[in-house]
Amino acid sequence: MSTQTLPSLPGLLSAHDVAATAASIAATQEADGAVPWSPGAQTDVWNHVEAAMGMLVGGEVEAAERAYDWCLRTQRPDGSWPMRLTAGVVEDASGETNMCAYLAVGVWHHWLVRSDEAFVGRCWDAVRRGLDFVVGLQLPYGGIAWSQEAGGRVNEEALLAASASIYQALRCGLALAELIGDPQPEWELAAGRLGHALRRHRDLFADKSTFSMDWYYPVLGGAVRGDDAHELLETRWDDFVVPGLGIRCVDTNPWVTGAETCELVLALDAVGERERALSLLADMQHLRDGTGGYWTGYVFEDKAIWPREHTTYTAAAVILAVDALSQTTPGSDIFRGLSMPGDFAEIGLECGCAEVAVS
Repeated sequence: MSTQTLPSLPGLLSAHDVAATAASIAATQEADGAVPWSPGAQTDVWNHVEAAMGMLVGGEVEAAERAYDWCLRTQRPDGSWPMRLTAGVVEDASGETNMCAYLAVGVWHHWLVRSDEAFVGRCWDAVRRGLDFVVGLQLPYGGIAWSQEAGGRVNEEALLAASASIYQALRCGLALAELIGDPQPEWELAAGRLGHALRRHRDLFADKSTFSMDWYYPVLGGAVRGDDAHELLETRWDDFVVPGLGIRCVDTNPWVTGAETCELVLALDAVGERERALSLLADMQHLRDGTGGYWTGYVFEDKAIWPREHTTYTAAAVILAVDALSQTTPGSDIFRGLSMPGDFAEIGLECGCAEVAVS
């Protein structure tokens, strides 16, 4: 256990509570460093990195760094990771672009928290190869193709939430590139085109609008800010937010989920809506278990926890939300994005827009 100051929110979660939640993630970590969704379940690199971020902030530094070592060992020559592994066995060999981008977010977060130049240097090649893989799958209008199958076929459908997360990863990657002194102009061009698509052409992405992630992720990932962000968050607030419980994962289902609720908390915090963010974080605490872990979700029509599993990504999202709202560590900026570059010229747009702005 690290002696670092742990985040807390008086009256909601104490530093001891946060430490217990981080310990619940570390207890799920497998011998090789992988952090599955829950004990014995699948591992994917996106949720794995999110878990590492939560453990780092929650004081489980050694476990977090073992998780990053797992990323370095399991990356493939093309810069991707398998989409799904269980107990070290690859179950889906496809490379999912959002998953492959997210190491950049984790490494920048680690830098903000620890200022460890050696760690960044050790991870840089993996970050660079991961983002090169992702940028190579950008579509003409700016969205990022969802995945590439093991045989090489590209699934050219672009997912809005995934592409919004990739936008954050590109910004983190560019911050790391500046820190390392290894400029990546292709990433800057890709970020400009992607940011424009996320602001102006959300209709060109695959229609997953029943999912709450498609609603708030353009804000969470940093592409949409200012008045546009507040307006976007208002558009479907009543569709997804269930007062006193959290937010729905899918608008048609009476099921609130902790991870999505905390991500909305982070999006709200990023645009200055602190009171609503605090209220939502308090609302989802009914999912907390006595051990410090968090249930995935709650079917409110049946008054039932479902599924009956504690998920590491939910626990990590809680820790990151507490850190953001308390501003305890420098890593609390990871979704606000003030520590990252944000001005990307929208050059060479192929969408037909006359307007050329900056992201």
